Amino acid sequence: MNAATKRMEKLRTEILLHAKAYYELDAPTVSDAVYDSLVRELQALDREHPELADPNFVIYRVGGKPLDAFVKTTHRTRMLSLNDAFSFEEIEAWEKRITKLLGDTSFHYFCELKLDGLAVSLLYEKGVLVRAGTRGDGSVGEDVTENVRTISTIPLQLTEPITIEVRGEIVMSKRTLADLNKRYAKEGKALLANTRNAAAGSLRQLDSRMTYERNLEFFAWDAISPEPIVLHSDIHAKLRTLGFVVAAHEAIAKNLDAVKGTIQKIERIRENYGYGTDGVVIQVDERALHEKLGIVGKAPRYAIAYKYAAEQATTVVTDITVNVGRTGVLTPLAHFVPTSVAGSTVSKATLHNIDQIRRLDVRIGDSVVIQKAGDVIPEVVEVITNLRTGKEKKFVMPTHCPVCKTPIVQKEGVNKEVSVAYFCVNQNCPAKKTRNIVHFVATLGIYEIGPKIVERLQDEGLISDGADIFALTEADLSGLERFGEKSAQNIIRAIDVVRTPRLALFIASLGISNVGSETSLDLATHFGTFEKFWNADASAFDAIVNIGPGVTKSLTDFRANKDNQRFVEKLFINNVKPKAAEKKKSGVCTDKIFVLTGTLPTLSRDDAKKMIQSAGGKVSGSVSKNTSYVLAGDNPGSKYDEAEKLGVPVIDENEFLKILK
Repeated sequence: MNAATKRMEKLRTEILLHAKAYYELDAPTVSDAVYDSLVRELQALDREHPELADPNFVIYRVGGKPLDAFVKTTHRTRMLSLNDAFSFEEIEAWEKRITKLLGDTSFHYFCELKLDGLAVSLLYEKGVLVRAGTRGDGSVGEDVTENVRTISTIPLQLTEPITIEVRGEIVMSKRTLADLNKRYAKEGKALLANTRNAAAGSLRQLDSRMTYERNLEFFAWDAISPEPIVLHSDIHAKLRTLGFVVAAHEAIAKNLDAVKGTIQKIERIRENYGYGTDGVVIQVDERALHEKLGIVGKAPRYAIAYKYAAEQATTVVTDITVNVGRTGVLTPLAHFVPTSVAGSTVSKATLHNIDQIRRLDVRIGDSVVIQKAGDVIPEVVEVITNLRTGKEKKFVMPTHCPVCKTPIVQKEGVNKEVSVAYFCVNQNCPAKKTRNIVHFVATLGIYEIGPKIVERLQDEGLISDGADIFALTEADLSGLERFGEKSAQNIIRAIDVVRTPRLALFIASLGISNVGSETSLDLATHFGTFEKFWNADASAFDAIVNIGPGVTKSLTDFRANKDNQRFVEKLFINNVKPKAAEKKKSGVCTDKIFVLTGTLPTLSRDDAKKMIQSAGGKVSGSVSKNTSYVLAGDNPGSKYDEAEKLGVPVIDENEFLKILK
């Protein structure tokens, strides 16, 4: 149980980092295959240990939070995500689940391409486009109406004067990506990484002319209409008559054999298809059955996404170097002969830590299998030991930081366990400073200042830490080579926008170890102001639900550090003023702590959590003597037993709804 707890905590930490990078920053740090693998492992552990599961964790939600740089827009109907299947056996298991719910009801399947882009919702009133929003967190997204108007395949006026919400994917074709990169190479500009990132980044340009230049396209795949529509396939037909483009290769399938045939057909053509696609969406075609099957958490029961296996290739490791991260952690990086995988050329992959190197037994000179999905960062899967020549060299972790030459250490955790990672503990290490600044500006949302600009500003002596960003002037920047007056104005404007950040965002930007966005939100909500948070003692942290001794130690250590104290003081001197957090809502559940377990008859866990929070209550992932109620559904697991042992009241959905009245 202890091992499972630690593994689940590590998985959640890793998934949160990658989810933020993918959904909020559009800068994925691992391949889809790696992220999916982490998620599936955590889901499996959640099923094995339901008492340790966190139903409110990010993988049970949709997407990420909308960026502060854009006006927010609320979706009339929640934009859902889909559960993934990585084998046909999982598709068969899905069919068994839904047929059990539907009984003898007959139905068909509808198959369509899963395009790799950015999901958006388009609202038309009387046939005229009035608003466009990104998925965001499923309920609230970013208003990108002006940028969407520049996309030629999005009709500004429909062929019929109807009110309808159309959903689909903003994509960039492979040809467009190649043409743009060819032009950018000649102009000495940074190349676009892949079609998905390019599409997302292009749509989020503050200047809509930049979006127009990127030649984006839109493929519609669903609609919410007041008119009764019998089949999902009818929606696609209707979308075409209204003037939308719908992706090719869709098919109605009468059974799973026909579904399998469609999956195999698309797999044969996807490499040469003009747009990035990583799978096939399969759903029940009869719309009337959608409501009967319902929604579980973030995903509908009536649909599933089959994802193709990650592409693999072999290459040779030419070197293993070490990077220094913002926390001082030393990360081994494998360099290999440039190799084409999933449509792009890659030349390096993180090896994470020395344990990973030992597990793989990867050596300099080894032939290795690499894989990646979605055109993002690859991973080393295995070593082909049969190809060894005897000249391969084992990697040895350096004894000193490769940047500042400080001796490296392995830190001890709260329980005295030694970390597998090695750290540079020099607070003034140049590499740590650079990465801390990059983390700081990215978290606050100063997207005009990327890693290269951070390094340039450091080289010029204009900044030594993130606080110095807020002391920059247009004169400081416009005089620099290749900056110019316009870019200087844009950067200063972007800095000024975030001078009064939300408290949770401000705490997250400080880069406190073990304190990510969720913990920062808990801290902001609990303390209300930065002053109260900064001056709180350790016991105040321990009293917060979901904050354990490891986080408390990180918080107290960070605040006790003189350099960190000077950094925070410097931020305030430079006129950075975090907003006070909204006061906790009061209501019938004020100061009450709920634990959710099992499957509720009509409510998803996400809905129940929101109802509790709206009534002033809290939701915890584990039962303790401080728990007010355990809200239990079908198959409640060990949390039910723990509640009975501790004498905590166990209520069902009906009793829960009565409490809220």
